[in-house]
Formats: sequence, structure tokens, C-alpha cells
Amino acid sequence: MPNILLEFSMTPIGKGESVSKYVARSLKIIDKSGLDYRVNPMGTVIEGEWDEVFSVVKKCLETMRKDCNRISTAIKVDYRKGDAGRINKKVESLEKKLKKTLKK
Repeated sequence: MPNILLEFSMTPIGKGESVSKYVARSLKIIDKSGLDYRVNPMGTVIEGEWDEVFSVVKKCLETMRKDCNRISTAIKVDYRKGDAGRINKKVESLEKKLKKTLKK
């Protein structure tokens, strides 16, 4: 399966207003995966093969469910045939059209 961009957010329910300690554990998993990723205020984008990126999401869920009884997960997938490196190319294309650097 070709490269995809997968954006996801995973939030434990019932763990209070700040859940950054749970998100941080997921980010360790994502970082160790070796896949290219970008963190944003509402989630994380990972680029890789279908099985690779979904394996990372599964590991994040398995880690979070150890001490969270309910977890809300949102996943969005962008597939484009034969195109890798889009995690940077998409933003660079916009910057070129706008003739300015966007906030990251």
C-alpha cells in the first residue's frame, strides 16, 4: 500500500481537563516508530505505509487503555497514489502560492 497521511487524536475520557501526560505517552510511541510526523494543537499527522501508521495508532490505544476506561479517537486518512513526502510538500505548496512562510 502506498504512502498515506494519517491524522489522529486520542483523548481519554474522565481524566480531567488536562490530558497531556497521556498524550505524551503516545508521542513517545510515535517518535520511536521512526515515521515522519507533525504534532499540532488538535492531533498528530503521521506519514507512512498503511500498516505502519495504523500499527502506531494501535500501540497508542493499547498503551492508553492500560489506565483509561474510555478513549475517544478521531482518525483522518489521506491517500494519494505514488506520492511520498507530502507531510512537508503540502505546506510548502501553500507557502509557494501565498509567497510567505506559514506558522508551524
